[in-house]
Amino acid sequence: MIFKRKIYEKMKTWKSLSHGESALMIEGARRIGKSTVAEMFAANEYEDYLLLDFAKEQKEVLRNFEENMGDLDAFFRNLFLLKGKALKEKKSVIIFDEVQLFPLARQAIKYLVADGRYDYMETGSLISIRENVKDILIPSEEYKLKMYPMDFEEFLWAKEDHVTYPIIKDAFEKRKPLGEDIHRQVMRTFRTYMAVGGMPQAVSAFVEGRTYEEIDFVKRNILALYEEDLKKRDAENKESASIIFKTIPEQLANHNSHFKFAKIDKHARYKRYVDAVDFVAESMMGNACVNVTAPEIALALYADRGNFKLYMGDTGLLVTQIMKSGDVTDENLYKSLIFDKLGINQGVIIENIVAQMLRANSSELYFHEFKYQNEGALKESKYEIDFITVRKKKIVPIEVKSSGYKQHKSFDYLLKKYKIKLQDQYIIYTKDLRFEDGIMYIPLYMAGLI
Repeated sequence: MIFKRKIYEKMKTWKSLSHGESALMIEGARRIGKSTVAEMFAANEYEDYLLLDFAKEQKEVLRNFEENMGDLDAFFRNLFLLKGKALKEKKSVIIFDEVQLFPLARQAIKYLVADGRYDYMETGSLISIRENVKDILIPSEEYKLKMYPMDFEEFLWAKEDHVTYPIIKDAFEKRKPLGEDIHRQVMRTFRTYMAVGGMPQAVSAFVEGRTYEEIDFVKRNILALYEEDLKKRDAENKESASIIFKTIPEQLANHNSHFKFAKIDKHARYKRYVDAVDFVAESMMGNACVNVTAPEIALALYADRGNFKLYMGDTGLLVTQIMKSGDVTDENLYKSLIFDKLGINQGVIIENIVAQMLRANSSELYFHEFKYQNEGALKESKYEIDFITVRKKKIVPIEVKSSGYKQHKSFDYLLKKYKIKLQDQYIIYTKDLRFEDGIMYIPLYMAGLI
């Protein structure tokens, strides 16, 4: 099943502005739909296209890259003979699918783009793309787009619902509540999205009306694929990325979701595991959220990377990780999550989905810990802003509540301590929108609009 994806419009922008002078590289985790959207774009936006899948290509095609980059006339002649298809110049695109598996093809982009006969798109799974560029010259002619799991709006599109999200967006922009009946209906749909997640295979199973047990089976297979890839990398690099990934649910259950290496090994230290943590984040299987020591506009300059949280890249996969202690999925567990009757701590799932939505909206993830001694208090206390970002060159603090809880001491003391000007303050919770005391209280499903 092929779904409408937001990255498609960004791809159209690349095509119209590039004029063939750059190749498009679509980066992302495995199984998020990179190949599908690339081929759909090629079919719709060009007269013709050729797909080279480097997970399957015959050795003669690979040898053509090795032997004929110095003679592009010979290269294209051989390529078209081997593939049984020729392309019209200036009106066609060649797709390098799974390009990380054959780095020489990626290096060839420099010469192919300069040649100018065709446009080029590449897809790459970041699980191995970094490892496979050590001995090649990475082309500066690449224009990179990151692709994420399907967001809530894309999930609604998959359900043929093109009405709900414009209403959500309008309410957010006008700071008006939806009303209790509509809010309750949207929250139930959003909880379904949290449970299913944004992996296209899982969404496809949901849209086709399969059981939650069948949907969970799809997600377990994706998790198994991720873990297998990470174990292979660990064996080659003597690292522990697979362990880092598997313990994410347990880590998110820590106080304030902080990552504790002692959960892996009581003698573990950040320096030993930093490369593995970075790899899980860079592969986009996880989303790292780093502490900043001061709430300044240039947040990255104040990053304390030894103090961090690590979220799952897709919340649906997190739900499966949490529930997969048994061999078989209980349908009732999924229904309990959707109907807000799940006994486990849903704060972990809710915080993860907020991180996922912020990241998909191009926000780097940061949080801020600080100490403040309130008037009349005997000593300083520690407070934390769950997420902190920048909009219009002003700080935007974000708190996440797993219920309708409205207390906001951390916001109050942040302003007292730093005397900073804020763009907006958001508390994300499970109730309908309200604006009160300068704070926007928004329901979970609006987090991607911040």
